[in-house]
Amino acid sequence: MTTTTVQKGKIISISVAHMLNDWYMNFIQTLLPFIVASGFGVGKSAFLISAFTTTSSILQPVFGYLVDQRNQRWMVYVGTIWMAVLLSLIGLTDNYYLLLLLTALSGLGTAAFHPQASAMISAVSGQKKGFSQAIFTAGGNIGWALTPLLVIPVVSNYGLRITPLFVIPGILVAILLWFTAPKTSAMKKAETATILTALRGRWLELAKVVMVIACRSLAYFGLIAFLPLYLTTKNISIVDSSHFIFIMLFTGAIGGIFGGLLSDKWGRKAVIVSSLVLATPFFWLFLYSGGIVKYLFLAFAGANLLASFSVTVVMAQEIISKNAAMASGLTLGFGIGMGGLGVGLVGVIIEHIGLNFAINMLVWFPLFAGLLALSLKEKATSVLVQQESVK
Repeated sequence: MTTTTVQKGKIISISVAHMLNDWYMNFIQTLLPFIVASGFGVGKSAFLISAFTTTSSILQPVFGYLVDQRNQRWMVYVGTIWMAVLLSLIGLTDNYYLLLLLTALSGLGTAAFHPQASAMISAVSGQKKGFSQAIFTAGGNIGWALTPLLVIPVVSNYGLRITPLFVIPGILVAILLWFTAPKTSAMKKAETATILTALRGRWLELAKVVMVIACRSLAYFGLIAFLPLYLTTKNISIVDSSHFIFIMLFTGAIGGIFGGLLSDKWGRKAVIVSSLVLATPFFWLFLYSGGIVKYLFLAFAGANLLASFSVTVVMAQEIISKNAAMASGLTLGFGIGMGGLGVGLVGVIIEHIGLNFAINMLVWFPLFAGLLALSLKEKATSVLVQQESVK
């Protein structure tokens, strides 16, 4: 069972921890230009992102199922520090296969963190699940936005060998979670269902949500990874390109908050479809404009791209309501991971066809996701919203 009151302090502390945790999830993407410059090439470097997302995302439903059966509070702080330590070592090796192993193993840490943390948010958010998940998601998106601002100037000045310094945020978040994460004994365990029971009659709807997320995530991961390289071809420095990435991700965090709030009032499907359909034209305007409006178009594009981030998590939790953590794993993990896996293939496309083609291809995927979301059913979302309004 979950509490009927909103525990704001717990929501804020877990969201801050999410910000620091997700700071690491953008670590490899942020370092990609430096890894490419070190001699690994675009294709090999891009597959480091795929290796990380395979373990960090694809395995999240498994961890989520374990959380549904028995709360695993330790996952949030142990998972974070595990990821922090391994990722902080990647600048110390020139061996590609060791680098691949470090990135793959580090992903297990965030795979453990996200389902438990999201389930904790669900348990303490009362009737404000959409908005609370939006705050939680915004924390993560802000972490993603801060990574290039903090990492690129340091690595530009001191080189990849400075990466052990970046273990510090992981230590801080582990300490924060040790003291503030909801205790297992204080959380009332939800009545859970087996995987087959949870998915019976719901798998098709859940699969459509996951596919929407996968299309959105391919654009998300791909643009974060390759937009800085694209901007350098337009005579914009790597440091200056980090400002563009920050704008896209920070406005995305703000868009996610508004998306979650509006989804509680207007329904999940309306927010998902409208925001994703609008993202693609704003990205196109960004690519082919200049001056100050270029920043403005990117801000609108980022806000619309991520407005549905938390909404899709809540939609999945409503579809399989007795397995909230597994739903979080499927959306925050499996769906995002499917999109992240495509980044490696985009790297191959860049090597064989070109960077300009790849960027122009990526900006179409939010529109594809929005059109796919038109097939989602309203019943799982609108009925719950109406029930909450009555209460």
